[in-house]
Order: sequence, then C-alpha cells, then structure tokens
Amino acid sequence: MPFLPGCVTRSAPGFPLADPWAEAERIVQSIRTVDIPPRDFPVLDFGSAADLGSDIRPAITAAIDAAHAAGGGRVVVPAGDWNCDGPIHLRSNIALHLSEGSLLRFLPTVENYLPPVRTRWEGTDVYTYSPMIYAEDCENVAITGSGVVDGQGEQYWLPWRETQNPIKRVLRDMGRDGVPVEERVFVGERRLRPYFVQFNRCRRVLVDGPEFRNSPFWMIHPLYCEDVIVRNIRCVSEHINSDGVDPDSTRRVLIENCDFNVGDDGVSLKSGRDQDGWRVGIPTQDVVVRNCVFSGNTGGGMAIGSEMSGGVRNVFVDGYRLPQAKHTLYFKANLDRGGRISDVYIRNIEAGATRSLLVFTNDYHSYRGGTYPPVFENVLVENVQVGTTGVGISIDGHETAPVRNVVLRNISMGAAEYPLKVSNAENVSLSRVSVGGRQLSLSDAIPVDNEALEGY
Repeated sequence: MPFLPGCVTRSAPGFPLADPWAEAERIVQSIRTVDIPPRDFPVLDFGSAADLGSDIRPAITAAIDAAHAAGGGRVVVPAGDWNCDGPIHLRSNIALHLSEGSLLRFLPTVENYLPPVRTRWEGTDVYTYSPMIYAEDCENVAITGSGVVDGQGEQYWLPWRETQNPIKRVLRDMGRDGVPVEERVFVGERRLRPYFVQFNRCRRVLVDGPEFRNSPFWMIHPLYCEDVIVRNIRCVSEHINSDGVDPDSTRRVLIENCDFNVGDDGVSLKSGRDQDGWRVGIPTQDVVVRNCVFSGNTGGGMAIGSEMSGGVRNVFVDGYRLPQAKHTLYFKANLDRGGRISDVYIRNIEAGATRSLLVFTNDYHSYRGGTYPPVFENVLVENVQVGTTGVGISIDGHETAPVRNVVLRNISMGAAEYPLKVSNAENVSLSRVSVGGRQLSLSDAIPVDNEALEGY
C-alpha cells in the first residue's frame, strides 16, 4: 500500500534484533582467516634490479611460481619504483607483500591483459581483460604491506568509458537472454575497463595495509568469495566508477579501518544484475563494515546496489565518518533488478556536508523497462549526525513492493533542504529524528519526487 502519514507501526518478526552488534561480532569471529606459510620469496632473487626496473612482472610471476611449488609464502616486492607491464595472477597460499617504500605501477599495454579471464562486469558474467591483480579459485591468498599500487586508470583506462555504452548494452542483453557465459567474450573492439584487484571464487582472502591509487574501474572486488577481510587500506581514485571495496555475491566479510578518497562509493555491496543475477542466485551476506572514513568529496560512503538481484542480507555498519560526500547511506536499485535487501543495521555515522543522508530508491539509472521491483525491508539506522544535507531521509518503494520495516532513531541533521520524503513505505518508525533541533514525525513527510531529487 502507499505510505500514509500517521500509519500504525508494526514490528517484523525477529526484527530488530535485541543485540545486533553481538551478531556482528559473531560474524567477525566466524570468518576463517588467512595463514600464509612463514617463507619469503624476495622478487629481487628472480632478477637483477636493473632488469626489474623496466618490467617487474616476470620476476613477480617467477617468485609466485616458486612460492607455490614450495607450498606457499610471501612474494616480497622491495622498496623502489617499479613498472608492471601486465597483470599479476596470484595462487593459493601466497601473499603479495608490498614493502615500505615500494610503488608498483601497472602499465597500459592492453594485449598483456589477455587472454581474457572469467569475471562479472557490473553484475553480468563475462570473459574480458584481466584485472591488474587477480586470483581465481584460490584459497588462503593475500595482499599485504605498506607499499603503493598505482593502476594509472584515469590517464589510460577511463577514456574507454566514452565508447562503452553500446558495449555494455550488448553484454546486458546477453545476460537477459541467457547467452552461455563462455560465449560472452569482450575484448578488442568490445572494450570493458578491467578491475584493479579481483578475487574470484576464492576462500580466505586478506587485503591489509597497502594504498591503492588511480583505479581503471572498481578497486577491490571480492566476487563469489567466502571469508574476506579488507583492513587498513587507503583507496585514492577520484574519477567515476572507482568504488573502494565491492563485495559481490560474497559472504562472511569484514571491512575495517579503511580510508576512501574515491569518485564513487567507498563500500558498495553487490550481487548481480537482473536476469543474470537471478541465474546465479548467490546473495552477499554476513558483512561487517566498521571504523571507516570517506576522506574524499566526489563520491559517497556506504551503498547497497545497484546490482543487487541475488540479494543482500545480514549487513552491519558500525562507525563511518564522512567530512564531505555526495551520498552517505544509499540503498539503490531499479525495476529491472528484483532481488531483496534485508536485515541491515547501521549506527554511529558522522557526516559533515552531504547531498543526501539516507536514500532508498528503486528509480536508479540504467532502467531497461522491467517490472521486477526490488524489496527493501528490515533496516535499522541509529546514532547519526550530519551537519548540512540536501536530502535528509528519502524512502521510496514501489506500490507493489513497498519499503517495509525501517527503524530510524537518534538522527540529527543540522540543516536539510528536504528533511523527510516518503512514498510507498510501510512500518516506518521515527524516534528522536531532528533537523535544526526540531523533532520530526511521520506527519512531516512529503511524497518523493524522483525527478526533483535527480540533482541530489
């Protein structure tokens, strides 16, 4: 039913949890952790510094092969400024360790990112150019250290975006029509920007310590993975589509103590696009995000979607600071997606100036004419402070799939152009939600006008 101001609030069975943060800690404790054998394989043992100066990739590959043959260990990139002319493919029981003072810069020789590898591109499975650091069907694999990885994305790879739209449409048509994945090969004139770092169908994954700069596309992308920890990293990439960390049809995930200065979402949870996401049917679930900061000003903080057709559930976000951002908390999909987002708990958010604080929308861009409304339900957001925002709270469901069971409490907005907009929602509860010190109630809500919100 459409939202009616003053409607009676009902509780969903089992929601909210009495102590959601105990459940978050249970998830963290359940994550199986990486245990790399205590052996080092210095890359300089596999070539002289002079040889490695022009292209360190052959020596890294040789070190990975040697470590794998020995049962695993750390492949150690030394301090220095290194070029890598093509992708690094990790193997099980291997950590790529970036020593303090190391800079690993990927070169844009396109043919070196072939043969194509199997991946999922914006939610549709495909064979295309290899990510710069890639692991497939690996177990116990890591990237560690305090060095820097530079994808040189804005200069060399972002221009592909200018000719990408018709290519994306072809791929999405294939996903919609059920074309076998093996027949979806996108190379040559069918150019799709590669990911920066991707773990595909991996178990026990760790990314801890490095700085990742200037991504060609999404930065850290765990795809079809289990037991993933991403911590203590900095992502610096201010152009569009350079999301920080995007768990995709992945379960048991911890993201903590990360700094995002990116031109898109700091963290975005995914699970496939439209019919291709339904075909796979693997949700992203059991995710904990805590103590992160969005230090940029061109992107947003925490998002779920827009590619969420396999579902997203059991998400816990605790502590996120955003001095300046476009979007703070963003639940996004459209009527092509289907899928369900449920059981999301968010607390302790501190934002400065944002264009929007909390948005639920099923009118996100790239709509292709479907009639499969997504489901948003069982969301608790509490202990939030924002200085100024354009849109405060905007909850927009669909008449056949209203947003259900949203609990908002202890939310303070210093100023908001549109404090509260609600349409097609049921069981929305506000407690101690204020703007400029004035308490808001459901009777203050006005209908959502998506066209009017496009600027936000």
